[in-house]
Amino acid sequence: MTFDREKILDYCNQISKNTLMHTLNIEYIDAGPDFLVAKMPVNSAVHQPMGLLHGGASVALAESVGSAASMLYINSELSEVRGIEISANHLKAKRNGIVYGTARIVHKGKSIHLWEIRITDENDNLISLCKLTNMVLPKRKSQDS
Repeated sequence: MTFDREKILDYCNQISKNTLMHTLNIEYIDAGPDFLVAKMPVNSAVHQPMGLLHGGASVALAESVGSAASMLYINSELSEVRGIEISANHLKAKRNGIVYGTARIVHKGKSIHLWEIRITDENDNLISLCKLTNMVLPKRKSQDS
């Protein structure tokens, strides 16, 4: 399969319409053979009551970019991806601006993908460090799962 950066970014942004990613203004902005990058604005929509980036919003960014990255490695006609575990260490507070989630593959097995997602800001400060495990399952006939 030939790597097509623009096609991948367009696909990831298209499937995000009318989802949590759309609600959080997450946009996929870069891709490579072993990574995917998305950005999210930091403003009151993603703040916790103290006016800081909510850890849950950071985790939503991490799971979004890591799950989308796993989808790039599978045949979506035959398989689907499910996040089964995520962990996050929130290291630095952020009040406004933009954060970037960069997912890099750690392990790409037939049934398990392990991703490291680094959430950084405009100055490359590490905001959160996340780990996401995705399971690759045979595609079910029903979309109710």
